[in-house]
Amino acid sequence: MLGTPKPLVPIERGRESAREARNGGSAERVDLAEQAKGTMADSREVMNIRQASQYLGVSPDTLYKYVGEQKIPAFKLGNRWRFKKSKLDQWMEEKSSEMEPAARRKPKAAAKAAGQV
Repeated sequence: MLGTPKPLVPIERGRESAREARNGGSAERVDLAEQAKGTMADSREVMNIRQASQYLGVSPDTLYKYVGEQKIPAFKLGNRWRFKKSKLDQWMEEKSSEMEPAARRKPKAAAKAAGQV
């Protein structure tokens, strides 16, 4: 005899329950598989507009605006915009280093209030 067959998963069960049933009742195995899948997708070198907007923490509309104004490194593959992760990281590093010296200076209002202007 081949053993006891696994019970069929009823249609009315929830999404998590159905996944657990397919994986032998282990929600943990499902979560680990999904985490690994997410990690692979996050580590892509070339991203589309949606992935890049999530990576940068801006909306896709804002990213389209930056691309149109040539403020951010991007290239077209066919008729779709693509972003290299390494170029975005380099761009962010350059932008953040441009902002640091300005943040160290006292704003004019603060200097005026201190009586230095």
